[in-house]
Amino acid sequence: MLALKLTVPIACWRKGYAREFLETEKLPPPATCYGALLSLVGETNRRRHRGCRVTAGYYEQPTRPSTVLRTLWRIKNDKLSQGTGSNARPDFQQLLVNTTLLIFCDRGEEPLDQDSLEDRVLAAMQHPEQIERFGGWSLGESTHLINDVWLLPDGTPDVPCEVFLSDPNGDLTLPVWVDHVGSAGTRHVVGRMERICVRPDVTRIPKLA
Repeated sequence: MLALKLTVPIACWRKGYAREFLETEKLPPPATCYGALLSLVGETNRRRHRGCRVTAGYYEQPTRPSTVLRTLWRIKNDKLSQGTGSNARPDFQQLLVNTTLLIFCDRGEEPLDQDSLEDRVLAAMQHPEQIERFGGWSLGESTHLINDVWLLPDGTPDVPCEVFLSDPNGDLTLPVWVDHVGSAGTRHVVGRMERICVRPDVTRIPKLA
């Protein structure tokens, strides 16, 4: 298991059913963290590392989110181009500012005959000059860029933190796999935020499947 400590100046991890008012979760869901790790290593096939385990945590309870009014693109009229006319409208969105996070990654149930996402993230952090990737590195929307990142290779947080871990009796439900065409294939996991000062129990880190 490894952990990445990172800072994100501005972000919104939109709740799945938020529509007119885009509320944010307190931390990025496992599915969002998985996408960020794929981007880090330059992997364009999002199914490549299904079976790995990924979750996030934060050091301090996020401050009260800011609310902004922004223009969002929607497909209301397929005869118009995106972002014009009825395909664009103003909506309120919550933003978290200056968040410091942890992302945990473990091989989980990935096939043993291929490099795991954990191994590839470790290699990317140790030898970034060997990675071929494109675009900015974001955690969520493309504009929500990651500012700094540090590697904690043994998966142990440097100070106590709150981490999302699976628990069938938990009070928080987050997506672990998102179906971008419709929603029938979207999967969620039930868990809770728990305070830890040692590496988390790997069996309770949500599996991406």
